[in-house]
Amino acid sequence: MESVLNNTTASTQPASSAPFLPVSAKIGIAILTLAFVLGFPGNLFVVWSVFCRVKKRSVTCLLVLNLAVADAFVLLSAPLFLRYLAGGRGWEFGSAACKLVHYLSNVNMYVSIYLICLMSMDRWLAVTRPFLSQRMRTKRSLLGLLLLIWVLSFILALPMPFYRSNLKKGQNTTVSDCIPYHWGSVGHKVFQYVFETTMGCLVPFTLINTCYSSVICRLQSAKFQRRGQGSRLILIIICAFAAFWLPYHIVNVIEVVGLLQNSDSVLAAARTARPNVTAFAYFSSAVNPILYVFAGSSHIRQAGLSFMGKLFEATNSESRTTSTFTRSSRSSRSNSSPDESSILHTLSIKLGKPFKGKNKDRSSSVADREVNQAELKTLASVEQLE
Repeated sequence: MESVLNNTTASTQPASSAPFLPVSAKIGIAILTLAFVLGFPGNLFVVWSVFCRVKKRSVTCLLVLNLAVADAFVLLSAPLFLRYLAGGRGWEFGSAACKLVHYLSNVNMYVSIYLICLMSMDRWLAVTRPFLSQRMRTKRSLLGLLLLIWVLSFILALPMPFYRSNLKKGQNTTVSDCIPYHWGSVGHKVFQYVFETTMGCLVPFTLINTCYSSVICRLQSAKFQRRGQGSRLILIIICAFAAFWLPYHIVNVIEVVGLLQNSDSVLAAARTARPNVTAFAYFSSAVNPILYVFAGSSHIRQAGLSFMGKLFEATNSESRTTSTFTRSSRSSRSNSSPDESSILHTLSIKLGKPFKGKNKDRSSSVADREVNQAELKTLASVEQLE
């Protein structure tokens, strides 16, 4: 949480009286409570489903597992923010906790978006490069990529604790706030917001759009209209992340424009909108389990509490179907238009003279027998027709 938490303790009441809560604090409390009540047990349920109810875990399933773990960890900070908002006494947990909870929130943003990138790349490989996809889908390579994403996310989030500080609200008070702090430098503000938007939005969404544009073109050219559980699930996750995080990055861009142009009106608009879009982005950690429930609703009546396991197992079977379809479409295209070499093989068999084609694989005895048998059957059928 960011500016939502910065505008809530302007008026401090004595300890004996109830603190005055502005409207922004009440909205923040409602969002945080809903996110924690729905999201934390929901993400734990996803983790339980993957470990206890999924026998064969697909790549999509394991990526969803990591996404749920990241969301569950960031939602653990909700009680601290709720105390901050409802207590009306500022940030009471010290500077280290102030930096840590915002750092983990930023890590969660990067982990989520780059896991979604990996889902998109996996879908792209499965459709456009099925043989390469099958070779790369090993436990070692997947664990290596997941480790890379987590390490990269912790590195990319490092600016956040440097630009967050627990500062006193005035000289005559002991109340402090966990607020953004840039040492009064416009350059540091511009760097933070540009870096967040570039690495957390522009780069990953460019990669996602490129992958899915290629997938759509590939499937349309093959006239393959089947849409599997894995594709639907990934598209739902992408759309949800975009809906919750794009407003946050748009406000970042607006504030950068205001800082560069030194426009007070633009800066005021960005600062007014930031509390709402930040709270909205925080809620994204709670929404994925709800989306999985809707995506797997067809399995609820049959599987009960194991419905999510059935949903994730469906992503595994759909992945294999996609690869099988791509291979079969290639073979059908090759079979539908025989090349010059196969025609010459047929003629050579009919004339009783051996023929050596350009393909070296046909020089092997096994391959020759298979080709000859197929061609003899073809010739027999042709002769019968004649």
